[in-house]
Amino acid sequence: MNAPSEMSHEEVLRVRLEVLRREHRDLDAAIEALHERVNPDMLTLKRFKTQKLKLKDQIARIEDELTPDIIA
Repeated sequence: MNAPSEMSHEEVLRVRLEVLRREHRDLDAAIEALHERVNPDMLTLKRFKTQKLKLKDQIARIEDELTPDIIA
């Protein structure tokens, strides 16, 4: 098999994007589970939401880099 030994920049970005999306989904599930508790830990909830927003920003940056600009 003649597979290249290194991934291209685009392939690395796509893998990173999938990892970030998975982390975002996991945080979403954790936030939902905390909401369902009788006495949710509000500090943890706030930290999870902040982290989720940061992940969303990172996802958007990578998607922008992977999507070519279209000149109209």
